[in-house]
Amino acid sequence: MENDVETVKKFYDSCPEVEWERLQNHTAEFEITRSYLDRYIKSGDTVLDMGGGPGRYSLYLASKGCDVTLVDLSQSNVDFALKKAEEKGIRITARQGDARYIDKNIAEKFDHVLLMGPLYHLLEKNDRKTAVSACLNCLRDGGILYASFISSFAGVIYYMKEGIDIMTIDPTERKYMRQVARDEDFSGLAFTMAYFARMQDIQPFFEQFGLKKLHLFGQEGIISPCEDKINAQSEQAVKEWIDISKLLCENENYMSYSEHFMYIGMKGATKNV
Repeated sequence: MENDVETVKKFYDSCPEVEWERLQNHTAEFEITRSYLDRYIKSGDTVLDMGGGPGRYSLYLASKGCDVTLVDLSQSNVDFALKKAEEKGIRITARQGDARYIDKNIAEKFDHVLLMGPLYHLLEKNDRKTAVSACLNCLRDGGILYASFISSFAGVIYYMKEGIDIMTIDPTERKYMRQVARDEDFSGLAFTMAYFARMQDIQPFFEQFGLKKLHLFGQEGIISPCEDKINAQSEQAVKEWIDISKLLCENENYMSYSEHFMYIGMKGATKNV
């Protein structure tokens, strides 16, 4: 496992600008996710952005008056986020760290904890459990956890969206395709070492933590498979598509259109709703 973590760290150390630009180019994911954050995160709240990458969400939340601490496995991401914050005149705190051990390094209890990245790359279920537990230890009672996963179907969406000839993909990708066809999750080498989750496994995973489920939704809504075509339309048309996606993103009939899922849960409750 530690070799896998080092592989992931090296991947993100090599390209902090890629994730920054990814959310700039994938408007639906950012706008839909931001709309959910805005329901709960208010000016003056404290936020731990665990796995915050180059700081897209950290800088947004700090700009609306939140006290934000970003922690990321990649020192390059941390440096990039601090540089962007300085350029924009926004104050954040940022440091390097591993989600599995964050409670050993931070004593503060936060109003909100974002876990939007680490669960993509922890291949073992016990490591994912450890990361969530550590983040919950940093969350005050009544605070809210926001945890993201890559969909098990995300790679298939990518192949179709990019028009990749299925006959040209390598054996590792063929293994992944077979697992998706059998309705299985996937842990292994993708764009780096990654875990792709089945939608139906996410809520049962979180039930062990005594959280009150607030939302489970697809972060791109229905847009992801046709995103390039939609983004080529007028600004108003893109907004209309995103508004429609917001209405459908929690509907289980349409969640498989998304490449990422987010679970939002409140600490200090024992029953899901």
